[in-house]
Amino acid sequence: MKRKAFIFQKSENGKKVICIDIENAESLLTFLNKDNRHKKKFRYISELILRGIRNTELYDKENINKRAKDVTAMKFFKGQENARIYCKEQRINNQLFIIVCCELLEAKKTQGNNKPIKRIIDKISKYEYEIEE
Repeated sequence: MKRKAFIFQKSENGKKVICIDIENAESLLTFLNKDNRHKKKFRYISELILRGIRNTELYDKENINKRAKDVTAMKFFKGQENARIYCKEQRINNQLFIIVCCELLEAKKTQGNNKPIKRIIDKISKYEYEIEE
């Protein structure tokens, strides 16, 4: 399924970018701008991703099946509201690595991935992004 996203943040070397799904941009940006701690946490997670620093407590793959191997989640405030932004990783022309913030889950209430979460992950796994600048 073809979708569009826009670049939100770039790495210093320009080889990695964080993008936002255009269809879900309003809910994602509203969440990030809800208060300063959401904005700070997103900035922190984004910087780790763009610098290639792995921290599975904050950003990790959501391997529920082979098709979902490129679906990841940004994890906000575990033990509190436990929000998630589900993302899709994709390469463009074997040069640019993009991470598209696709769907927001404001409160994850289960420890594992229940059926509604698996449906979100499965849906995202079928997305293919075109980046608008």
